[in-house]
Formats: sequence, C-alpha cells, structure tokens
Amino acid sequence: MRPPLQVSLNGSRGAAEGAAVPMSPEDLVEAALAAVAAGAGEVLVHPRTPCGRESLSPRVVGPLLEALRGAGTGVPVVVPAGVGAEPDPAGRLERVRSWGVLPDRAAVHFGEPGAEELAQALLDRGVAVDAVVPLGSGVGGPQTAGDETAGVEPLVRFLAWPAPDHGRVRLVAEPAAADPALVAGLRWLPPVPVLLFGREAAAWPVLRLAARCGAGARIGLGDVRHLPDGRPARSNAELVAAAVAELAATAAPAGAATAGSR
Repeated sequence: MRPPLQVSLNGSRGAAEGAAVPMSPEDLVEAALAAVAAGAGEVLVHPRTPCGRESLSPRVVGPLLEALRGAGTGVPVVVPAGVGAEPDPAGRLERVRSWGVLPDRAAVHFGEPGAEELAQALLDRGVAVDAVVPLGSGVGGPQTAGDETAGVEPLVRFLAWPAPDHGRVRLVAEPAAADPALVAGLRWLPPVPVLLFGREAAAWPVLRLAARCGAGARIGLGDVRHLPDGRPARSNAELVAAAVAELAATAAPAGAATAGSR
C-alpha cells in the first residue's frame, strides 16, 4: 500500500510570492480541503500570526488546528517546529510544551540546534515526529553548494539519537537532486518510514524517485509553484492532482524493496 501523499500548503513562503499561496487561516482551511479532495493524505501547514510571521505560539497553532479539523479535513495535520518560527532552542521547547491543541505530527529539522531534545519533548506529549534531514550537497543548512559533507551531519545526528519509540518517528529526507544512490543509502537506517521531497527544480524528480522506491512523497506550494510541464500552479489542489498522476505513472514495481523497509 502506497504511503499517503503529503501536501505542503504554504511552507516558508511570504505573501509576496504569489496569490496562490494560502496565508490566512480561512485560506489555509480552504486549500487543505481542496488538496485532500484531490488526493492528499496528510497536510503540512506553517501556522502564521495575522501579520504573516511563522509562529509556534499556542494562540496561533491551536486555533488553526481546530479550524482544519473542524472543517472536516479528516487527515493527519503536521506542523514544523523549527527556527523559522522560533530561533531559540529553549524557546521552541517552551512553545511545544505549552501547546493545548496538538498536531498529529511535528517536523523537527536535525540540522538545527536542540533537535534531539525537541523531538523527545514532542514524543513525550504524544506527537509523532518527522525527523527532517537534507541529503546531498548544499541542502538545508549553512554549507555551500559543492560541499560534499552537506547534509551528512543532520543524518548522523538522527542516527545517533536514541529514539525511544521508532513507531512514532518518520525520516523526512530532502535530496538536493533525484539521485537513486542517496536513497539506496537509507536502507540501513532504523526501521522507520521514509518520506522524500524536493524543492523547486528538484520537487518533481524527487517525487518520481519516491514513487520508484516506494517511499512517501510530498508536494505543494510550500515546495514548488509549477506543474510538471512547467506551467504555474494555480493551487495546492492542482499540484496534488498532478502528483497523484505522476505517482501512479511511476509506481514502484510489485515486490520491490522500499526505502526504510527490511
């Protein structure tokens, strides 16, 4: 059975990046419902204050989660717990521990300071963890393009983290490009599910790679604003519909080993 397709509704984008990117709670709910109707099985959303700033405040996260669930999205909701919303590691811990309404999952970037403690705090609260790691040169961290070690340290940190419950942990890997060799290296990881995603030019090739190796996949305006044929996407739902077609056309062969499988 194929893992659910995750939609990234808004990501780190601002209002200046296009009217198609939903920002307000009302627009995010509408976008989530349409994306789920188009085939998304999970929703990743970056909660924002009324002025557009990413936030982990319970006064921002809680109402948005309630609005999404109250509207009947009916799928797991994921929020990021990262430096974009709270730069201070202690501040992130304090925010997460103050949440009154909990997401189904929270994304923790293992390239950021305090990731292990933050992930543990989320698990302690009953929130599943998406451990985000970059793969390949120049992705997701302070390294420069062409640095062969880029992405190595976050993966090493994840492997060294003694997660108490692998059943509630998923590895979310961001390859710099759709390189099958990078994914082949994930087969020796702990027995956790794997989701692959790319940004901008890497988004569609990585989605096809995820389909070929049986990993979970992600698409949405938070990652890419164009369709596979290069046309601008008008909505998250349009991206999801295109992704569903791409996944069906590039499915892993029956019986093929999958990333993260044993």
